Amino acid sequence: MKLVASQDGSTQSNSVPISEIDILWITAGLGCDGDTIAVTAATQPSIEDLVLGAFPWIPKVNFHNPFLAYENGDEFVRYFRDAAEGRLSPFILVIEGSIPNEKNKKEGYWATFGTDKETGQPITTCDWIEQLAPKAWAVVAAGTCATYGGIHAMEGNPTGCMGLADFLGWEWKSGAGIPIVCVPGCPVQPDNFTEVLLYLLNMAAGRAPMIPLDDALRPTWLFGCTVHEGCDRGGYYEQAQFAEEYGSPTCIVKLGCWGPVVQCNVGKRGWMGGIGGCPNVGGICIGCTMPGFPDKFMPFMNQPPGSLLSSSAVMTYGRAIHALRRFTQASLNKEPHWRSRTKD
Repeated sequence: MKLVASQDGSTQSNSVPISEIDILWITAGLGCDGDTIAVTAATQPSIEDLVLGAFPWIPKVNFHNPFLAYENGDEFVRYFRDAAEGRLSPFILVIEGSIPNEKNKKEGYWATFGTDKETGQPITTCDWIEQLAPKAWAVVAAGTCATYGGIHAMEGNPTGCMGLADFLGWEWKSGAGIPIVCVPGCPVQPDNFTEVLLYLLNMAAGRAPMIPLDDALRPTWLFGCTVHEGCDRGGYYEQAQFAEEYGSPTCIVKLGCWGPVVQCNVGKRGWMGGIGGCPNVGGICIGCTMPGFPDKFMPFMNQPPGSLLSSSAVMTYGRAIHALRRFTQASLNKEPHWRSRTKD
C-alpha cells in the first residue's frame, strides 16, 4: 500500500506496496520508558532484525526512538517536525506512556516533547499526537499506560490521563483505514510488540490482511486466551493444589493471581527467549493487560473474589481426581512381571 495525501491533510491508501517506512516513537507520555527497554529484549523478531532487513519482502525501516537513537535534541525532533508538516511519509506512529489531560488546569503542562522553533516553548505530547496521528499510516500504543492509561490513570490522579483510544476515540482509524493497535503490558511483552510491528510491515507490503483486533483493540492472536490457559501451573488448579505461601510450584490463585480471567499470553510465551513470565516464576498476575487495570484489580495480593467460589468448587473433584491419578501412576511405574529374567 502507498499513502496519498488528501485535501484535509490526512492520508489514504491504494494498492501499491510501501517500500520504505519510518517508525516515529514518542516516549513523552506519562511513563517510565519501560516499554522501550523491554522491547530491546525481543528476539522473535528483534528490533535489529526489523531495522537491518532480516526479513524479505517487508519495507525498509527507519526507526526513530529517543532512547535508542544516535541523534538527540533538535536533530532527533526534526523527523517528527517533518512528519507533522507532511515532508515525511509514510510512517507508523508509536506512543509510549499515558496521555494527560492538558485542559484540567489553569497553567503549566503535564508532558512535552521538543520546543516550538518560533516561541521556544515546550510542545505538549497531546499537540504532537493531534498533529501526527491524522498523517500516520498506522498508530500503535505500546504498553498499558499508552493503551488504557495504566498506573497513572488511577482514580484520583491529578493529570486526568488516559489511553490513546480515549484520547483519539475508540472508533478512530488512520488514513489507511487501520484502527489504533493496542499492545498492552506493564511493560509490554517484548516479542508481542515486535511481532505486531512485523505484522504491520507485512500489511504495508501488501502481504497481510487487516490486523485482527478485539473489542479492546488488542491483536486477537496474542490476547485471545487467558494467562491461566497457558500457565505452567494450570494443571495444579485442576487438581485443587493451591499454594498457601510464595515459593510453592502449585497454583497461586489463592495468593492473588488473576490469571483465570486476564487476557495475556505471557504464561505460554515467557518473557525473554521463552523463559520467565509472571506466573511461571511465581509472580501473581495483576491484570496489567486489561483496560480495567489497576483499579479493578486492587488490592493486589488479595485472592480474587471469583476464585473463592471456583477454587472451592474444584476442591472435591480435584482432590478425588488427583488421588485416582496417583493410584494409576503408581501402577504404571512398575514393569510387567514377564520382563524380569527367569531362572534356568
